[in-house]
Amino acid sequence: MLNSDTEILFPIRVIPSLRDLRGEKWALLIDHLTSPDVEDRDLVAFSLMMVKLGSCSACNADSFRAMRGCRHCAMLTIRRYRNTDEELIELFNTTKQDIEEYLEKYQ
Repeated sequence: MLNSDTEILFPIRVIPSLRDLRGEKWALLIDHLTSPDVEDRDLVAFSLMMVKLGSCSACNADSFRAMRGCRHCAMLTIRRYRNTDEELIELFNTTKQDIEEYLEKYQ
């Protein structure tokens, strides 16, 4: 069964649906990421963070997660994250820093 909501890695189009799943600080991060002036690096960092949290690289077309779709999987991943919003945002910032370092090294 092929779900049209399933992609290989976390799709950026899913970000707005994650807004109301946590507290105010999380909602502010999602608002930033969905604003028209957001930098591509922020979107890449968020996507990479979600790939790591949701184990997107281990997902395949026959998995239950893939059959439910990326949006559903991402929502479950964020709901099930046991640490605070601050720690989740710090994880985003750490991933963003990793990307910055990578780009400095290879540009």
